[in-house]
Amino acid sequence: MPIVIPKSLPAFEILKKENVFVMPKLRAMTQDIRPIEIAIVNLMPTKIETETQLMRLLGNSSLQVNVTLINTDTYKSKNTPLAHMQKFYKTFDEIKDLRFDGMIITGAPVETMPFESVAYWEELEKIMDYADKNVTSTIFICWGAQAGLKYHYGIDKHELPEKMFGVYEARPCDDTEPLLKGMDDVIYIPMSRHTDIDCDAVMKDDRLKVLAYGDDCKIAIIKSLDNKKFFFLGHSEYDRDTLKNEYLRDLDKGLRIAEPCNYFVNGDINRIDVKWRSTANLIYYNWLNYYVYQVTPYDPYAQDGGKDE
Repeated sequence: MPIVIPKSLPAFEILKKENVFVMPKLRAMTQDIRPIEIAIVNLMPTKIETETQLMRLLGNSSLQVNVTLINTDTYKSKNTPLAHMQKFYKTFDEIKDLRFDGMIITGAPVETMPFESVAYWEELEKIMDYADKNVTSTIFICWGAQAGLKYHYGIDKHELPEKMFGVYEARPCDDTEPLLKGMDDVIYIPMSRHTDIDCDAVMKDDRLKVLAYGDDCKIAIIKSLDNKKFFFLGHSEYDRDTLKNEYLRDLDKGLRIAEPCNYFVNGDINRIDVKWRSTANLIYYNWLNYYVYQVTPYDPYAQDGGKDE
């Protein structure tokens, strides 16, 4: 089944060429199907690239998935055309009376700042509180995961001696965990961050469960025991060249940056080993199937006895 997005969204043609089953909204409206409603709170500066990456993964399932893109009202994107934002994105105020089956809160390049100093922190707190009450299951990615752990569990972050940058090995911690179904004993996850979470605090919190751990990257995936929250400390959604582009960008800026580890083949910047794609597809497929579709009600308002007329 397809992912349902506007035909004029840049991701539509990109994914269509990749043989990802995408469907314009007009055609989807003619089908008598209860689609899965997914909201993406896109905090990344490269919004078009990020929305395409996530839609590619959401489109790899047997479900019909409707996507709603959300941006913050308290901070305006400087790197994405205003016309794109006005046409395809909604603010929290525009969706706060709706319910979603799933939500994804992305990372953001603000990780070295105190949470309270981020321009949209108070708005993001409202979104996270809303998701806790109105969304079946939420994925938090990278800084978004750190923000979610801070808001919901009081778990803080700390700055790393040097940037965690590259493709890291991790091992699933529970063979029976549905999110990890079909995974190999070693999985690979792109990482790109200057900070890390308090791993000891996570381990001691009986509301949380570590699902994947690596010797070098430490905790990679966490879930809440109620299955409503998933924290991805890496970027499984990244494309082949995403780390390369970040690396070249930082070099052009004259920043001190090491070559991404386990990424270039023999140090050749034009040869990249993609090791994480199967893991990424399985993670999002399993999340949609086991933690969204199979547990979400047909009527999203049913838990309140039906939608108010």
